[in-house]
Amino acid sequence: MINRIIMIIMALGAVAGGIDRILGNRFGYGKKFEEGFQYLGPTALSMVGIICLAPLVSGTLGRLIIPVYRFLGVDPAMFGSLLAIDMGGYQLSMELAENPLIGRYAGIVAASVFGCTIVFTIPVGMGLIEEGDRPVFAKGIMLGLAAMPAALITGGAVCGLGIGEILHQNLPVLVLALLLGIGLFRIPDGMVKGFEVFAVLIRTVITAGLVLAAVTYMTGFVVIPGMAPIEEAMAVVSSIGVVLLGSLPVTEFLQRRLKRPCTALGARMGLDSISVLGLLVSIVSPIPALVMMKDMNTFGKLVNVAYMVSSASMLAAHLGFTVSTEPDMLPALLVSKLAGCAAAIALVVITSNTKKRS
Repeated sequence: MINRIIMIIMALGAVAGGIDRILGNRFGYGKKFEEGFQYLGPTALSMVGIICLAPLVSGTLGRLIIPVYRFLGVDPAMFGSLLAIDMGGYQLSMELAENPLIGRYAGIVAASVFGCTIVFTIPVGMGLIEEGDRPVFAKGIMLGLAAMPAALITGGAVCGLGIGEILHQNLPVLVLALLLGIGLFRIPDGMVKGFEVFAVLIRTVITAGLVLAAVTYMTGFVVIPGMAPIEEAMAVVSSIGVVLLGSLPVTEFLQRRLKRPCTALGARMGLDSISVLGLLVSIVSPIPALVMMKDMNTFGKLVNVAYMVSSASMLAAHLGFTVSTEPDMLPALLVSKLAGCAAAIALVVITSNTKKRS
């Protein structure tokens, strides 16, 4: 019922954006409407290759991962949460899942927070921000990961999982998050280099998958048997683009309406206007917020980065992907991300106040 209401709102956003485009983009919603389709290219480049390779990856990794995860009593689907929801995390989770519910939880909820942070926010962020901001970026990521259990628990509860089962299933994720946080805090330069290598590896695999799938489509020659057809991957991308036609105008509307109260609230917290704007735009994409970091005050940078761990692409790519693949999981996605955002901001405020008192 909730996801149906959300989809109706997205449809109204598409109508408003389309009408504004016809009228010459008088109110700015037509531009956002156009951006929905403009995301198709970048989305396809980041998704199609890994979606096509997912059956092969799951088969290969399954022989290595499944015994280890079974020994821990964890569903192998949770391994998929190491990739972003829209970069193969969902497909890998569902391919490896022994329990379909855990597969959906890992591929939608956990992958949209933890996986997105590992394969997108950290490597992209380290490449976009100024070198002097890397320590505060590392600290913000660490605080965001520390707040991540709030997202994982609330999202799992909405899915119908018990708290004990959620914590048990997320044991590898939480341990890796802890190690990641310690590494970012202790050896940020080494972690930066490691993530740069990891980002290149992911990009290489995604591109190779896209090339192989394209060759099969154009020639009929199956280079590697077992890959998913490129048409299936493109169907997922196209459905995301359709949802973005409505979600981006809706997000623009919300940003305009919430800017004044959020600015007032931010002023009380010690956030400058650029920092507040960063919080508003990262729910569409974290990239603009990362670019704006150089103009934020130190506290604003810390809040934005911690918040970004859960907020990234909440009302854009992740919403569109969830609607196109698992619409019933949309409430879990939104609730988990909102809980993670709130917990991250609270944790930054608490630790900052504690430091001031000390």
